[in-house]
Amino acid sequence: MKLRLVFIISVLALCSVGAGTALAQDASLKKAQEAFDQAQMKYLAGDYDTAAEGFLSAYDARPFPQFLYNIGACFHMKGKKNADAESYGKAIDYYKRYLSEDPGAADRTKVEKSIGVLEGEVERLKKEAPKEGDPPPPPSKEVENLGEVAVRGLMVIESEPQGASIYIDGKDKGEVARTPWSGSLDGEHTYLVEKRGYKSKEGRIAPDPSRLLVLQVVLSEEDYLGWVEIKSNVPGADVFVDDKNVGAIGKTPYSGNFKPGKHTFYVAADGYEEYTQEVEVFAGESADVTATLKGSPVGYLNLRGAGIEKSQILIDGKVLCERGPCRKPVKEGTHVVTVRRPGYKPYSARVEIQARTEISVRAQLSKKPGRGDAIAAGVVSALFAGGGIYLGLQAKGLEDDLRREIDEGNPPPDSEDPRVQRGKIFAIAADGAFAISGIVALTALYYTFRDKGAPSTGQIDVRAIAGKPTFTPSVGPESVGVAMEVNW
Repeated sequence: MKLRLVFIISVLALCSVGAGTALAQDASLKKAQEAFDQAQMKYLAGDYDTAAEGFLSAYDARPFPQFLYNIGACFHMKGKKNADAESYGKAIDYYKRYLSEDPGAADRTKVEKSIGVLEGEVERLKKEAPKEGDPPPPPSKEVENLGEVAVRGLMVIESEPQGASIYIDGKDKGEVARTPWSGSLDGEHTYLVEKRGYKSKEGRIAPDPSRLLVLQVVLSEEDYLGWVEIKSNVPGADVFVDDKNVGAIGKTPYSGNFKPGKHTFYVAADGYEEYTQEVEVFAGESADVTATLKGSPVGYLNLRGAGIEKSQILIDGKVLCERGPCRKPVKEGTHVVTVRRPGYKPYSARVEIQARTEISVRAQLSKKPGRGDAIAAGVVSALFAGGGIYLGLQAKGLEDDLRREIDEGNPPPDSEDPRVQRGKIFAIAADGAFAISGIVALTALYYTFRDKGAPSTGQIDVRAIAGKPTFTPSVGPESVGVAMEVNW
């Protein structure tokens, strides 16, 4: 009984600590957001000192590197307005702190340039210090060229639980970071927050470049999807699932939720044989795909052209793509590529595939001509044949009448009997009708099987595939890493 009581108390204590931590994080973020908004207004009003203090308060609440940049921008503009070497010095210090705390800053080159220009401006102002009562000297040309400095807004993405993968504008661009994350974004973007064992969250964001915006995502536990992690020995290889015609869903390393059931995963990279693996995905469980891509003497066949999305592509008589556009690796050698589309003449060409080359085929299929002339000839042939049968039957009827009279004891009719004359005419006309019907029938066959109209054509271009780095494990006596080799 005592053990049970201790256990309950421990759980309650842990829950209290977790809730307190979440509340503390929310409170600090709210404090940072309020301080940022006030500092932004002061900056726009030209009160740079108060604005700097506000951004510093925001940084103390939540130490986002972008706040340090904004503090530097405040002192930068104060120094420019008042020709104040001391303010320039503070701007330099905060710019450097910003780069130190955000080593991967996308604007590093631009900020480093600003630091260099401001350092030169500090030296100039120290040498050309104005006398008391003189107006401050104008900024140097280099400082003017930097333009007006604007403080930056900040986009913060947090999740519960933390450590979720963040993707911006599609998974094919790779993971941006893990939550919690902060950074600057301009314009409208799509986002995807994903974590193993939880339901993904996606949507659209349009950050305000002048504000601190917070996106807080609560991920619910996923109990009806499975998780698949895909890796390969070639980083950045394209990943396809089930239908390759849909396009790549991302690049290695890749991970994500998938519906239960069997799925076929394909991993492909230029200059390597395609890797294929079928995986049985179970709800609430994870699976791994480790693709070992092997280099092989392959080239690429790229089929394009108008209407290619409705065409079937074959290589050596076997289906390569059910529909285009189609870009697939093909082994070295001579191959016959065929493009087929219902209602159009097929296009075939013999191509020579070489390693690390891409043969681009732009097919222009011609419509199959109509067979109206063949049908018309068939109808005429049938009419003449029908006429021949009718005339033949008439001639046979007259002959039967005369033969019946002879059988009854009547003398044979003479050659002047009109029935004899009509019978001859019907017989000759029937033979002529059958002859014409045969000739027209042959014409109909010719019209049916002859190839009318322009043939389907194609334009073939060959280009070398640019050398791409090949990564291989490298183990040395004092290091373990990756060796890179590039071939052209």
